Amino acid sequence: MASQIEVIDRLRATFRSGVTLPEQFRLTQLQKLLSLVEENEQLIIDALHKDLHKPKFETAMSEIQITLNDLYNAIQNLRTWMQPDYSVGKNLATRMDECFIRREPLGVVLIIGAWNYPLHLILLPLVAAIAAGNCVVMKPSEICQATEQLLAELIPKYLSQDCFAVVCGGAEDTKSLLKNRFDHIFYTGSQPVARSILAAAAPHLTPVTLELGGKCPCFIYGRIDMQKAAQRLCWSKFFNTGQSCVAPDYLLCTTQTRDALLPAIEETLKNFYGPDPGASPDMGRIVTLRHWRRLMDMLKKSKGKVVIGGENREEDKYIAPTVLVDVQESDSLMQEEIFGPILPILTIDTLEEGIEYINRQEKPLALYVFSDENSVVTTVLNNTSSGGFCGNDGMIHMSLPGLPFGGVGASGMGCYHGRWGFETFSHRRACMNRSWLLEKVNVLRYPPYSDYNLDWLRWATTLKKNSWGGCSVM
Repeated sequence: MASQIEVIDRLRATFRSGVTLPEQFRLTQLQKLLSLVEENEQLIIDALHKDLHKPKFETAMSEIQITLNDLYNAIQNLRTWMQPDYSVGKNLATRMDECFIRREPLGVVLIIGAWNYPLHLILLPLVAAIAAGNCVVMKPSEICQATEQLLAELIPKYLSQDCFAVVCGGAEDTKSLLKNRFDHIFYTGSQPVARSILAAAAPHLTPVTLELGGKCPCFIYGRIDMQKAAQRLCWSKFFNTGQSCVAPDYLLCTTQTRDALLPAIEETLKNFYGPDPGASPDMGRIVTLRHWRRLMDMLKKSKGKVVIGGENREEDKYIAPTVLVDVQESDSLMQEEIFGPILPILTIDTLEEGIEYINRQEKPLALYVFSDENSVVTTVLNNTSSGGFCGNDGMIHMSLPGLPFGGVGASGMGCYHGRWGFETFSHRRACMNRSWLLEKVNVLRYPPYSDYNLDWLRWATTLKKNSWGGCSVM
């Protein structure tokens, strides 16, 4: 088995040969990746069930279909994305010149995936990196071993082994991998590990994209259909057993709204999972005992009151969908991202108080507002900051390839999905091919200098104000 250095050197030699540059090569690799997903759907479903007890429905939608949609989008738009951009404003001095922006691949990039969506969090950035013309080293999460091994087995069968490689192993293997120089590092995971990624990238001045998490709020305020709100809230919160970086982490609402919403949540959970969610084939499990114990420790330390759920079994890492009330800002459940099927409810009295609470926290990866009043949704949108925003639903915004997916502040840096991923893995190279014409204008810049030449040159290179007070190019 080749060492990490040997793998990286092989990929770098391939990249330097120019193999990945042509459109046809990129298109062929994208089509092969499409075949990988389509032809191995059942193997993927089986692996995700083994790792996370994930239902077929959830795997099909959140692992397979989201990847297929991104592939369809990239294959359809690749030629357009690769075209030089000539929409560059020019002044009089450069009017006869060819000015454009050219997207070029970065080189050999590293993608480090996370365990909660162990397939799509590797394959979606891979789609973008392939489309942009890079060679890629992939490091799947070792926590989901079945999916990790499946990726290690399938990637070399479908994609060029000279351009794409899967490296398996634990934390020490990842540390060793990060000692190598890459042209970009794309990491999905936790904030503490992200700091280590940045530290490892610093000696090589390697650019980094960080897709992190945080405590995503769901703010319910004003007039609303409680049953519809409960259905959308419960789906987005308890999908994948709450192990989603964009899951609603906590709920903000008035006491009146809370008291009206709780029966609707209870009814919704029974409709979703039956009287015993632990027996439902549609309820997943916590990924490991370590993660299960962390959640149970947070729950035991909480001073909130469990009003729905709370049942748990260590032997199969089960925690029932759980809702708590009377939770304070200082509670154990509010100190870090929950990442499990536990929903604390905090009460506020006014819209302004809710906005103030959200703004006191770190900027979240996603923010959700439920209300039948458009003014409420707009007010929260205009007065907060988050990686993504969705009104009257949860998580669904990340399924659209046309929207950038990424965080802000502590929830991450950079974005991907669709064209945004292509841009992340591309260098936008500023290009100018100068004409030999208009040399009479160019001579103004040559010594010996004079105030006369300076005045004319400044006029020729200045953006001119137009009639409406903005600026325009000549």
